[in-house]
Amino acid sequence: MTPYDPYDPYHHGSRAVQDRVGVRELADHVGRSIGDGIRPVAAAFLELQPMLVIGGADPAGAVWASLLTGEPGFVRATGPRQMSVAGRPRETDPLARALAQEGTPVGTIALDPRTRRRLRLNGRARPTPRGLAIEADQVFANCPKYIQKRQLSQGAMAARPKAPRHGVKLTGDQRAFLADADTFFLATVHAKGADVSHRGGNPGFVQVPSPYELTWRDYPGNSMFLTLGNLAADSRAGLLFLDWATGTTLQLTGTARTDHADDGSRTVRFTLTEAVETLCANPLGWSAPEYSPANPTQED
Repeated sequence: MTPYDPYDPYHHGSRAVQDRVGVRELADHVGRSIGDGIRPVAAAFLELQPMLVIGGADPAGAVWASLLTGEPGFVRATGPRQMSVAGRPRETDPLARALAQEGTPVGTIALDPRTRRRLRLNGRARPTPRGLAIEADQVFANCPKYIQKRQLSQGAMAARPKAPRHGVKLTGDQRAFLADADTFFLATVHAKGADVSHRGGNPGFVQVPSPYELTWRDYPGNSMFLTLGNLAADSRAGLLFLDWATGTTLQLTGTARTDHADDGSRTVRFTLTEAVETLCANPLGWSAPEYSPANPTQED
C-alpha cells in the first residue's frame, strides 16, 4: 500500500495544525497540487540542478538532512515516479548507512537559488550501482517565498572535504554562523515517510539562545503545514546549514516543537542532540545573496 493517499495527502498531525490555524479549506485546495508522478516540467527542472538536499532517519532513529551535489543531470527522472541520483553521501555522512539500505523513507528538495524555484519529492530510496533511486510518493512545487537569490561562481572549490567534527553542543563560532544564516533546510518524519523543507529569512531570523537551542519564527507559507504537522506527530528533526561562500556544512539533529502565541504567530524551538560540521563539504561556490522581498524584517 502506498503511503500517499490521493484523496487526502495530509496525516493527523498536519490536519491538527491546519485546524488550529483555521486553514483546512485552503490546505485542501493547495493539497491538490501534490501528486505521485514526476511531470515533464518537474523532470526538466531536476536535470538542471547541481544540488539536492535529502533527509531521513539514521539506523538509530536520529533525523538528519544531507547535501548531495554533482554536475547538472546528476539528478533526473528515470520513470514516471522514479528519481535517480548519481552519487550518495560520503561514508562519514550521518545518513550514509541508512541510504545504503533498501526502502529507506526519505524526503528531498531541489532548490535553485538562481531562479528561486524549488521542488519536493518524498518517497522510498534504494541504493543503485551509481547512487540512489527514489520511488516517489509525493511530488510538488512550492512558491518562491523566502528564497535568497544566488548565482553559481565559476568552477568548483578546489579543497577536499575535511573529516567531520562532532559535538553535543554548539561552539561559539557555530552559534555566530547560525545567527547570521539566511537559509536552512529542515528534515522531519512521520509514520509513513519523511520530508525536507526550506526555511529562509534575513540574517538574524534564526536565534541561538544557548549552545543547545535554536529558535525561529514560522513565517506564513502555503498553509499545508507538512513540516509543523510532522513535528506535531513526531518531534525528531534534522537541520542543514550551508556556508555558501566556503562550502562548510553544519548538520544538526534533535527535537523541535512549535509554540503558538495568542496573536497567531508561531515560533519553532529546536533542541540539539548532536552537531556535525564538515569543512569544504560543498564543492559549489555561490555569490552573495539577493534577499527575498518576502522576508520580514526582524522588527515585524
